[in-house]
Amino acid sequence: MLLSHKYNFLFVHIAKTGGTSVRAALNTLRWKDPMYYLMWPAHKISGLTGHKLGMKFPRHSHIIAAKEMLPEEFFNQLYKFAFVRNPWDLQVSSFHHIQRERPQFMNGITDFNEFMRWKFNPERPYQYHIDTSLSLQSDYLVDLHGNSQMDFIGRYERIEEDFKAVCDHIGVSISLPHKRKGKRGKDYREYFADDTAEMVAKHFAKDIEMLAYNYDQPNV
Repeated sequence: MLLSHKYNFLFVHIAKTGGTSVRAALNTLRWKDPMYYLMWPAHKISGLTGHKLGMKFPRHSHIIAAKEMLPEEFFNQLYKFAFVRNPWDLQVSSFHHIQRERPQFMNGITDFNEFMRWKFNPERPYQYHIDTSLSLQSDYLVDLHGNSQMDFIGRYERIEEDFKAVCDHIGVSISLPHKRKGKRGKDYREYFADDTAEMVAKHFAKDIEMLAYNYDQPNV
């Protein structure tokens, strides 16, 4: 989560949705924000203590955390936005990310569908880097009553266009770098067996309904 007092926005960073690039672009604005110089020491102290002191929002905080912790009037006037991604495509991206950067958590599995079956096994031990990609994207966006708190929800599938819309709204002109962009030649649908595609459909049913995604929506 990224908060700017000067530019009056709150960015909710959902993992594997292009948020690293969005965050990198927005971070270039922080030195222009006088409040950042007051927040910076708290951020450093929080990091040194393993973020146990509650002095900053964690990177992948849900919007409800900000709503509960910030003054109501201040929260309400912030421009709140996030980016989301097709759930099936997100699972393929997560597979390659873990395979590339956290292979020790693959349980010795190299096949995508075998990994997905193991990943969705309720008896599998919890592992943060795996289970983060099973979090519902919609949960990041809503309050305790399930009501969206966002002013704008951009899509990974059109991230350049939607990020420009964000910049236009907050009144800045910055380019979007491509961070952690995986090299993948195949359409996400080519990865899935029928049963693993259905696993994703059932698990992410709330996301699919709220965010209007479907399996046959091609990766753009």
